[in-house]
Amino acid sequence: METFGAWSLLPTAVVLGMAIITRRTIESLLAGALVGLLMVEPTRVVSQGSDILLEVLGNDTVTWIILVCGLFGSLIALLVKTGGVLSFGDAITRRIHGRRQSLLATWLLGLVIFVDDYLNALTISASMKKITDRFNISREKLAYVVDSTAAPICILVPFSTWAVFFAGLLEDNDVAGNGMGLYIEAIPFMFYAWVAAAIVPLVAIGVIPDLGPMKAAEARAAAGRLMPEGVDDNALEVKDTGGKRPHLLNFLLPIATLIGFTWYFEIDILRGVIVALAVTLVLIFGQRLLSFHDTFDTALEGFKAMIMPLGTLVAGFTLKEVNDVLGLTDYVIATVQPLMTPGMLPAVVFVTMAFLAFATGSFWGLFAVAMPIVLPLAASMDSHMPLVIGALISASAFGSHACFYGDSTVLSAQGSGCTPMAHALTQLPYVLIAATIAAAVFLMVGHL
Repeated sequence: METFGAWSLLPTAVVLGMAIITRRTIESLLAGALVGLLMVEPTRVVSQGSDILLEVLGNDTVTWIILVCGLFGSLIALLVKTGGVLSFGDAITRRIHGRRQSLLATWLLGLVIFVDDYLNALTISASMKKITDRFNISREKLAYVVDSTAAPICILVPFSTWAVFFAGLLEDNDVAGNGMGLYIEAIPFMFYAWVAAAIVPLVAIGVIPDLGPMKAAEARAAAGRLMPEGVDDNALEVKDTGGKRPHLLNFLLPIATLIGFTWYFEIDILRGVIVALAVTLVLIFGQRLLSFHDTFDTALEGFKAMIMPLGTLVAGFTLKEVNDVLGLTDYVIATVQPLMTPGMLPAVVFVTMAFLAFATGSFWGLFAVAMPIVLPLAASMDSHMPLVIGALISASAFGSHACFYGDSTVLSAQGSGCTPMAHALTQLPYVLIAATIAAAVFLMVGHL
């Protein structure tokens, strides 16, 4: 494979620059991928591009994401249409009497729903919009709170999709006979996740003020415009018509089913959401909440509402494939390898892998590539293995949290009712604060 050295960074730089200037995510990703393809072989851009798109769309993970997100959209749309979300909002609102309480309640829900970051991002954002709207909280701030309790919380709990995946990787790399046991040992050292989760309540109660773009978003919301420009009202938006509310059970039973069966099927959220949809349909038809045609039209509208975030994710996977062809990951790791001393290793691993996760939008696949390089290096240096693993997994959580086109960012924005770029830019100062603190802690602990 031809190596492009520092030039392999160019497509990512194009994506970030264009995204900040245009505030358009899919177009920026495709522009970066196009630049990469032109670098590889200018005369075969069309054929190579089509081959990569077919490879991405034929990927089992991408197919799984499309089904999960689309069916989640259908479930949320049905809960909105039947009034289940409003019933939940009414029940919570009676117990919440201020901005701080509403944001803290959102954060606490995120701590409770830790099974999967998709489940967390979509369920909590859809559930809490009505409550935060009541206190003129911007959709961007809601998205930040939701996103901060997605991947950062999921990696801290050994019963989540993230834990299952990374424990399997540890076993595959012969680091431990019991991958989950080593993963649990590494949890105290996942410093980014601990810091990112701890910052949220400080932002909620005002100890950490609104910074930069978030300050502007909150000023706009205080003036009555909760959503940023470019957000279309769709099937996932909660509309209060003042009609009679269905029983709260119509919301709680599908959500409890979703969580329970996701656990039952060994943390498979696709099977969980299918069972939850089936339970929702039984409730709808049993109580005659909607007609047959309205039910399936609503489910279809909910699926269609996820087209934009799914387009962003497909474009992100496409860019990742192009970056792999350019050798971005190998170049960055080779560049920082001279810095890999036992004391520096955890901090260097965190910073390097966090950058790569942010740049490539790959939070699981990237680490399947990196672990066979980093972990043997850590063993040869006699580094503290749980600390190095904590740095690796912290970097993965940072990427998911910060990446402009990452799945958690996109879904938190979609569920909260703002654009991915508006969400990414408003939360960026808080993400960078958490990353800086985490890097400093890795540096300090690595030298102890």
